[in-house]
Amino acid sequence: MMVTLLGATTLVLVTLAPWVLSAAAGGKNLKSPQKVEVDVIDDNFILRWNRSEESVGNVTFSFDYQKPEMDNWIKLPGCQNMTSTKCNFSSLKLNIYDEIKLRIRAEKENTSSWCEVDSFTPFRKAQIGPPEVHLEAEDKAIVIYISPPGTEDSVMWALDRSSFTYSLVIWKNSSSVEERIENIYSRHKISKLSPETTYCLKVKAALLTSRKIGVYGPVHCIKTTVENELPPPENIEVIVQNQNYVLKWDYTYANMTFQVQWLQKPGNHLYKWKQIPDCKNVTTTQCVFPQNTFQKGIYLLRVQASDGNNTSFWSEEIKFDTEIQASLLPPVFNIRSLSDSLHISIGAPKWSENKPVIQDYPLIYEILFWENTSKAERKIIKKKTDVTIPNLKPLTVYCVKARAHSMDEKLNKSSVFSDVVCEETKSGNTSKIWLIIGIFTVLLALPFVIYAVKVLLRCINYVFFPSLKPSSNIDEYFSEQSLKNLLLSTSEEQIEKCLIIENISTIATVEETNQTDEDHKKYSSQTSEDSGNYSNEDESENKTSEELQQDFI
Repeated sequence: MMVTLLGATTLVLVTLAPWVLSAAAGGKNLKSPQKVEVDVIDDNFILRWNRSEESVGNVTFSFDYQKPEMDNWIKLPGCQNMTSTKCNFSSLKLNIYDEIKLRIRAEKENTSSWCEVDSFTPFRKAQIGPPEVHLEAEDKAIVIYISPPGTEDSVMWALDRSSFTYSLVIWKNSSSVEERIENIYSRHKISKLSPETTYCLKVKAALLTSRKIGVYGPVHCIKTTVENELPPPENIEVIVQNQNYVLKWDYTYANMTFQVQWLQKPGNHLYKWKQIPDCKNVTTTQCVFPQNTFQKGIYLLRVQASDGNNTSFWSEEIKFDTEIQASLLPPVFNIRSLSDSLHISIGAPKWSENKPVIQDYPLIYEILFWENTSKAERKIIKKKTDVTIPNLKPLTVYCVKARAHSMDEKLNKSSVFSDVVCEETKSGNTSKIWLIIGIFTVLLALPFVIYAVKVLLRCINYVFFPSLKPSSNIDEYFSEQSLKNLLLSTSEEQIEKCLIIENISTIATVEETNQTDEDHKKYSSQTSEDSGNYSNEDESENKTSEELQQDFI
């Protein structure tokens, strides 16, 4: 119970400590500052706040800050013991992309509680300040030079100095009619003004990529000069012819010389105009220079006239975009002949110095080809630089030409056709095809050939080697009588095995005679087959045999 009571007493004392200290100091608790605001303009960090009624008098204000990686609060330099309601902490080195926290309190004999400011990221909070402007006057024009917001060593816009665009409002000092000009770069020339007239203008900057728009700067006024004796050239335009640019303009007087200068933009604010070598001291109202004079980019062109003693002001500047205004050059290609096709390899076009043209936008190719003896053209369109034209006739001359088209709809450009190149296709697989056809024909005809050979052999055998047939009486003999003799002979042999032989000599004679007859028959048969002659000896032999049998019986 005693421990609990002591704990409660300690808590009450701690809670009332600020009030006791305040009472001891003879004052009341100070209220925290109100409506604290942070303004970030370019690289300037400004804090503003309102003081409370109780803080009127010898009250000061102090700020602390905290970064994400910090656990403790640190005193904010430039914003300690401030007697005003404004302080600048631009000297603090911050990462403009990291979040920062701030807090403020009032201080007198005692201090107020801390008032925390909503955390913020400097770059997101930053506003674009007014740019610096410098003016130059001509008789009928004003040249405006604009420096990007911030300083040369600006941290806030270090990555965006070349990305600023500007807009301005201009009016005659004697009139309230304003003219707005949008999306200009850091150098701009306003033409077609009146001589000896005062004009006023104001400019603001913008970062379109970050969706930041600045505020207008102060008003600047300037008076145009007296009208010059020689007017500047007018109506300047650029056209494309083959691999060259042609710059044309109009001028009032004859017997003049002209020069042309160029400047790349947007670039930085240090403007150094350069002379186009092929357009210096020309006596005509045009000049021609190769396309490789400029790399890819946006340029300004201007023309000046001179009669030897007097010189005009520079003409109105025209914007020249190489990607839009430059023409597409025809492609260069090589042809390799195959049996029934042509293989085409397309390469980048080349300048007259044999340097390849670098084209950063995608292209498609239109290819026309035809037989050299015909005017019927066939067309194919391909995105690839390796193209094969199939199904062509062997040993035939084909002619090919090609041109390029931009795939970007905004550019919408096409080159002229290249020079015509002709190539003859090779013989290729024609002999193989005929060989296959011949083999197939032979295989089909082989059964018929075999059948015809067989028929022919039969005819030859029939004519030159006829079949050997015996005469009719021999045929009858072998067909009937021979069988009878064979049966009789067989029966006699069977009977002879059952008889009792009395006269051995007679039997021997008969057997010998029979054996002789059989040998004689065999010999007569062989002789007749070899010579082709036949006899009737069998009849006599049959008679003799019958007689012997009767005697034997």
